[in-house]
Amino acid sequence: MPTFQRFIPRLLPCLLGLGLAIASLTITQSALADAGFRKWVRGFEGVARKNGVPRSVYRRAFKGITSPDPEVIELARYQPEFRQKLWMYFDSRVNEQSIALGQSMKDKWGRWLSRIERKYGVEREVLLAIWSMESGYGEALTKPKSLRSVIRSLATLAYLDKRRRKFARSQLIAAMKILATGRITTKQLRGSWAGAMGHTQFIPTSYIAYGQDMDGNGSKDIWGSVPDALATAANLLRRNGWRSGQTWGYEVKVPRKVAGLAGKSRTVGNWAKRGVKRANGRPFPRSGDKAVLKFPAGKNGPAFLMLKNFYVIKRYNNSDKYALAVGHLADRIGGAGDFRRAVPRPYKKLSLNEAIELQNRLASMGLYEGEIDGKIGSGTRSAIRKAQIRLKMNPDGFESPKLLQRLR
Repeated sequence: MPTFQRFIPRLLPCLLGLGLAIASLTITQSALADAGFRKWVRGFEGVARKNGVPRSVYRRAFKGITSPDPEVIELARYQPEFRQKLWMYFDSRVNEQSIALGQSMKDKWGRWLSRIERKYGVEREVLLAIWSMESGYGEALTKPKSLRSVIRSLATLAYLDKRRRKFARSQLIAAMKILATGRITTKQLRGSWAGAMGHTQFIPTSYIAYGQDMDGNGSKDIWGSVPDALATAANLLRRNGWRSGQTWGYEVKVPRKVAGLAGKSRTVGNWAKRGVKRANGRPFPRSGDKAVLKFPAGKNGPAFLMLKNFYVIKRYNNSDKYALAVGHLADRIGGAGDFRRAVPRPYKKLSLNEAIELQNRLASMGLYEGEIDGKIGSGTRSAIRKAQIRLKMNPDGFESPKLLQRLR
């Protein structure tokens, strides 16, 4: 018998003991973490009460919440507005599906959209684009797995995320003040990892500041009432300076000598004198408007003069990618075409049918378990990388025509 085999019987109890010790340590660490969280919850009650949250509301809010949500911290680390390239961000948000569905919703909710336009002065296409970006026209609210307790999410961030702690504490108090009104229940108070809620994804303080009862039933219901949600979004934009009847910006052609002024603010007339022209060849309607020159995808991509409404959209989400996507999707829902100069990308874009075929083929290989919807998100990209490794391709996670051909 080889020497090492004679030691196996002696080693097995040691290995088993080590495994149990590791498991015990993990369980102990988890228990300590939960104990620490429960202690934090008890301590924060005093802070909440000083800020006007009744004890009964606080305890109702935290009933059954005994541990932080581990997924929240992971989601907080990955925000597509700051991680994804512009072409990736646009592919999953401004596409055939989101445009067609937006046009369909424009007809379906036309009566309410007309009322909202008259009251708040915000164009219906912009509101539809925000609705699409925030919840896929409400589709996200039909998926219980994608929704989480707003109280638990915010408590997790307040307890574990030093960078977002101040934000999370203020939002947590605001969320409990919403509960204190008696019009919204803890069951309704579900949303994103950051505590954003409803069709148009409002954080609690913004809901309190801008919430609207458009349908007149006595409740500002951004979860169950599309008119309330769209009116709430319109109210936020209006109160932050929305200029009714004006665009968010212009795609432009920029002389090489002017490109170095990216990020600078000038009047539209001043930009025109420097040789900047609209990409569609039309004249600028108001020469006195202030505009900032931007190249969101770099100097090889489309250039824009961003106007006041672009920055108002950023009050919803402080990201250039987000504001550009909302503005462009709104234009596309309204019947406009794509940018004159394409956003640079490493391969030709797949059509919606091709993207759906790609997901089906990845699913048949046992690599993808998500929805077959043609939206290329993190789950699809993870499956793509696994397929690329199997096929001995560069595992970049990109949904290229070359990959689809190989899978065929």
